[in-house]
Amino acid sequence: MIIDSLRQEHRNIEKLLLVLEQELSIFDRAERPDYEVVWAIISYFEVYPDVYHHPREDMVFKKLKARDPAAAANIGDLAAEHRSDAERLRRVVQAVESVLADREVPRHTVDDIIRDFIVHERRHIAMEERDFFPAAVKALQPQDWAEIASTLTDQRDPLFSEIVDERFDAVRKHILQLEQEAEAERGLLHDARNVH
Repeated sequence: MIIDSLRQEHRNIEKLLLVLEQELSIFDRAERPDYEVVWAIISYFEVYPDVYHHPREDMVFKKLKARDPAAAANIGDLAAEHRSDAERLRRVVQAVESVLADREVPRHTVDDIIRDFIVHERRHIAMEERDFFPAAVKALQPQDWAEIASTLTDQRDPLFSEIVDERFDAVRKHILQLEQEAEAERGLLHDARNVH
């Protein structure tokens, strides 16, 4: 189902936000983050959400407006939010480019710009999960979903599909490492609970 696919993409985006946050904390300690990873995340956000994820959400939202205008009005202007997200991403690109070009940019300014992007991405995803997706599932009819599905191209995710685009290799390895560390930590917590 389309909504399941969108939800999975949200989980994938959250993984990227966690990696970006980790790299930002390295930057905040006046150390050098892995800019290859940072650029790959930025590239992903420039390509996949804007070109594939958001247009599918926009199609679902258009159907929701037709089926349940009140629910759509409660959600607001989804397309404007997506444009705002793209503008925040452009500011992240400019900030990172400035750092890499050794321009005088206060560290806290770079931090503020990247954190603003992360916070708004999470807030936007939370709203969609809480308000938009349930309203769409409730209001849209099987023919609506069929119409949406018929217009979709079969575009694979360049990072989270079986075949990963080369430029995203470093990010994928970073994400797998974070997942392994989290799994190991959960195992340690589980073992500690069972000892008592």
